[in-house]
Amino acid sequence: MSASATAQHFIGGEFVGDAERERRNPAQPTQIAVRSPIGDAADLDAAVTAAQAAQPAWRRTAAPQRGAILLRAAEVLRSRAETVAEDLVREEGKTRAEATGEVARAVGVLQFAGSLGWASNGSTYPSSLPGTTVTTRREPLGVVGLITPWNFPIAIPAWKSAPALISGNAVVLKPAELTPMSATHLAAALHEAGLPAGVFNIVHGTGAEVGEPLTRDPRIAAVSFTGSTAVGRRIERTLRERGARSQLEMGGKNAVLVVDDADPRLAAQVVAAGGFSLTGQACTATSRVYVTPGIRESFLAELSAIASQVVPGDGLDAATTMGAVVSDEQLAKNLAAVDAALSDGARLIHGSAEADGLRFSPVVAVDVDPGSPLATDEIFGPVIAVMDVPDYASGLRAVNDSPYGLTAGICTTSLALATDFADQAAAGIVKVNRPTSGLDLHVPFGGIKDSSSNTFREQGHTATQFYTWEKTTYIGVD
Repeated sequence: MSASATAQHFIGGEFVGDAERERRNPAQPTQIAVRSPIGDAADLDAAVTAAQAAQPAWRRTAAPQRGAILLRAAEVLRSRAETVAEDLVREEGKTRAEATGEVARAVGVLQFAGSLGWASNGSTYPSSLPGTTVTTRREPLGVVGLITPWNFPIAIPAWKSAPALISGNAVVLKPAELTPMSATHLAAALHEAGLPAGVFNIVHGTGAEVGEPLTRDPRIAAVSFTGSTAVGRRIERTLRERGARSQLEMGGKNAVLVVDDADPRLAAQVVAAGGFSLTGQACTATSRVYVTPGIRESFLAELSAIASQVVPGDGLDAATTMGAVVSDEQLAKNLAAVDAALSDGARLIHGSAEADGLRFSPVVAVDVDPGSPLATDEIFGPVIAVMDVPDYASGLRAVNDSPYGLTAGICTTSLALATDFADQAAAGIVKVNRPTSGLDLHVPFGGIKDSSSNTFREQGHTATQFYTWEKTTYIGVD
């Protein structure tokens, strides 16, 4: 990318829209990372109209042909992975390695969904009626809306779009305003792969001007949303009122329990990878840690040592190991959470309530009050609250004592404790001796409680269920 890139709407198979908004590189605030249009009701109407017109023919396209297009799109994206990753770093702030991994994930998602074009789409059942065969198959919903966040600006649009497209739906995507270029790269790959005009559309803009009207449009059969719990619940109510389907992946306050029999170095590595990677800006990031007495000191020493080696900075700098915070607003949340914890009596063993621009060192806080916002509220930054628990049972209760339920982890060498934790942890995803962040694309993803609508899972073979409905057919031969 040169000094800046230009993102555009993608409507009816064409890139349109004037570059009205400037997004600056969070690591280099004097540098304009991308210019993009600001969509309005007319842009959204044009996108939904184009999708509605294109969907019937796309539905009739044979599933293997749909899959072949997604596979070609994966190859297009792979061929320009370096450019896409650099654009992603400049608009979002993460490191080059993290951005490269994210682009690779988007490629993998397109490949996986493309392969489903050759998968079974139903079942055959015996009937109680003579001379009758009963079959089922899954049908597309029609036109679906996708609202995606800034922290995975190409992976999440891909993993929502791909199962929708392979199922025969048309898509209208509203990406996050902070990261418009990554979604534009996805549109370009699909377009160059031969996706028919109107099947995939993008409208850039704010939640008020584009997102909310998208959820209210009666032509939109379903909306898949990833973002905050407050916004997600509002979308859920809007969709329910008009009988449309919703899929919500929302906040997290993910905990790891470190018990006495764990390896302190491995436990520290697990917690640091979950809490500091991606600048802590992931719904699956580790932000709560509960430690039993026998391992506390050795674990904290190892964790502090790892934190001291983290180098925040420009993601394109080879020396950087943690990218910049995405925005001034997010940095303010990080600092406010640390300040509040210090006021409540917490102590920092690494980091501070200060930052160098949007370069923010990881924070490890101990003696954290369990009622402090640092222990209860999602922060979305590289801030870890460490709290003491007397034993495993108390730690398990503390892990589950949260309105969120996305991921939870335990560090232990005991098979009995690992098995019990996997059974008892109130979370959609459980990790044993592995970071809470980092997920395979071929298995279901989702949470419970305020982390998810807990209806349809994303990713894996189950991802298409949200975008389809099941039809049962009786066929008599006499």
